[in-house]
Amino acid sequence: MYDIYALARGPFAWGAFIIFFGGIIYRLVTTVMEARKKDHVVFDYFSPYYAMRSMLHWIVPFGSTSMRRQPVLTIVTFAFHICLIGVPLFLFAHVILVKESFDISWWTLSGMAAQVMSLIVILSCVYFFIRRLVQPDVRYLSATTDYLMILLVAAPFITGFWAARAWAGFEVATLLHMLSGELLLALIPFTKLSHMFFFPLTRAYAGSEFGAVRHAKDW
Repeated sequence: MYDIYALARGPFAWGAFIIFFGGIIYRLVTTVMEARKKDHVVFDYFSPYYAMRSMLHWIVPFGSTSMRRQPVLTIVTFAFHICLIGVPLFLFAHVILVKESFDISWWTLSGMAAQVMSLIVILSCVYFFIRRLVQPDVRYLSATTDYLMILLVAAPFITGFWAARAWAGFEVATLLHMLSGELLLALIPFTKLSHMFFFPLTRAYAGSEFGAVRHAKDW
């Protein structure tokens, strides 16, 4: 157990971060190069103003028509994303690891806040999973990988919550938390989860086309 824990905290963690950052840089660079090659006109009508206008409307809750039409989905989605990003970045245990490795630290969440936010992520994943099963249009567009991604996103939070509560088997839960988190991190650049980095590009493209060319809103 200790040997696996040492690997998870050392080589596996470094490998996950290298794959994550390297993969994201590679995907972004190749996407921009491909766009220049196949659809270079995109760069001709690119507008910083309309790009930012689009981004702002899509990161504000109920800022778009589709969000207002699906209030429950909107609330769950925003709560999910805030907690999904907030817990890993501001969890005390994670910040301590960064402090030990690089001698830098920042503000952290209280233990209770982190657990509540973890539960929000877990319950949101349950909602997304059921929604893919029961809503016809979403089920039609869902592949097996979509369900697996939901489970993989939930795994580090389920195991982390388990370990934080010190329930029976929390040592194993801690190890699974580390391994599932590292696997998730390494897969982000190569799955639909990479949308967190492609969002600005997507909105810049749509905002510029709709605003600068069609003189219309894209929300």
